Formats: sequence, structure tokens, C-alpha cells
Amino acid sequence: MGKLLEGKLGLICNVANERSAAWAMAKSADAHGARLALGYLGEREKVRVDKLVPQLATPPLLFNCDVTDEALMAEMAEGLKAEFGRVDFLGHALAFAKIEDLKGRFIDGSRDGFSLAHDVSVYSLSSLARLVEPLMTEGGSVVTLSYIGALRAVPNYNVMGVAKAALEASVRYLAADLGPSGIRVNAISAGPMRTLASAAIGDFGSMYRAYAERVPLRRNTTQDEVADASVFLFSDLARGITGDVLYVDGGYHILGV
Repeated sequence: MGKLLEGKLGLICNVANERSAAWAMAKSADAHGARLALGYLGEREKVRVDKLVPQLATPPLLFNCDVTDEALMAEMAEGLKAEFGRVDFLGHALAFAKIEDLKGRFIDGSRDGFSLAHDVSVYSLSSLARLVEPLMTEGGSVVTLSYIGALRAVPNYNVMGVAKAALEASVRYLAADLGPSGIRVNAISAGPMRTLASAAIGDFGSMYRAYAERVPLRRNTTQDEVADASVFLFSDLARGITGDVLYVDGGYHILGV
């Protein structure tokens, strides 16, 4: 297979460690010839990211990307403009909810927890897309990550499921807004994967095992599979696809029960 992203410049946010979906996305994009800028959150994560980047063929730019900090976001925009001049794709792989809101009943979640989950997990897609829009001078592609909990009530997923539903709606509205500029916006709905974030979901281990027993492919989704799908959506092969959700979940979404 040829390198699908040869000559393309991309921003992927946020890499936390080697188990991050964003890191898998970065490795796959790098293998396909992209030059990358990577976001991380705070100095603790930067220490981990610094240890990972030697694995990439091309050294990436690194930015402290706290999506709740407008000053840091503006600084990242200026850095991208100065170093890259343009951006061809954006990978949005960040989400957050308070651990106490990922157990028990959704109805018992806090107002603050609801607002925080939506600010970090949903609004950040719009704010990052707005940040790169002026730099996507030749069109571009925006890809975010969702989950079946956007459509179905998944035990303990709670506020994050509601946030993912809002995220998928945001994909459609952003696709409508940015389409005239040649910018595509899509989501990948992935099967459950073992990440630092998933560890916070109550009884995730049981769900992970049950998933592999039930899905048509009879195995769990891997981060590499999701990352490779993101490369497809970033690439010109997907030039006619926007406002869509691509399921990379082993077929789980087709099951009736």
C-alpha cells in the first residue's frame, strides 16, 4: 500500500501515553507519510510524550493543549501557522468525565460533571475545528472518536454517552458549516478499547470480555484498526465522505440485542 498521507500536515490531540487512541492515530498517520503536530495536556503528559516521539519517522511539533484554556489554544494556532503554514487534517481524540459520573445512575450525575464532560469532550471539537479552519487553505479532514454509547444506554457510561451523542450531532453541523471550504468532518465509532480513559468506567472489564464474545468478528477492536480507519478518513480516498459516522467495532452496532 502506498503512503496515503504523503506530504500532508496534521494536528492530533491529545496524546497522554502509549495506550492513547491519539497515539495510535499518530503512529498510523506517521507511517503513511504525514508530518504531525501533537497535543498533550500539561507537563506530566509531556514527559511521557517525549519518550514516545522517537518512535515516529518524522519528529512532531508538540503543543500543550488544554482545550479549556483559550490562551493556550491561541498559542497553538500561532505555532501551527508559523511552523506548518497550513493544516490538512485534525484528529480529535480527547474526552473527559469525572470518575464519579461513570458509575451508578446517570440521573444522579452532577451539574458540574455534566458541564465539564461536554466542555472537554464535545465543545473541544468545535473549538479545535475553528482553530484549524483558517489553516486548511487547501481543504482538509477532521476526524473525532465516538462510541455506541451515543445511541444506546450503556451501563456506567452515563454522561459520556450523552456527550458522545452531542459529539456526533456536532460532526453533522460542522460538516455543514465547513463543507463549502472543502473541509470534511467525520467520526469513528470504535468498539471498547483498553485505554487510560476506559479504566475509569465502572465494570469495564466485564463489558470488554462480553463484547468479544458477542460481536460478529468474535474479538475486540484494536487501536491500530481505529487508527488505520482515521488515516483513510484523513486521506483523499475519503474525499466524498463527510458528516458521517464510520463504525469500527467488529460489527457490534448491527446486533439487535
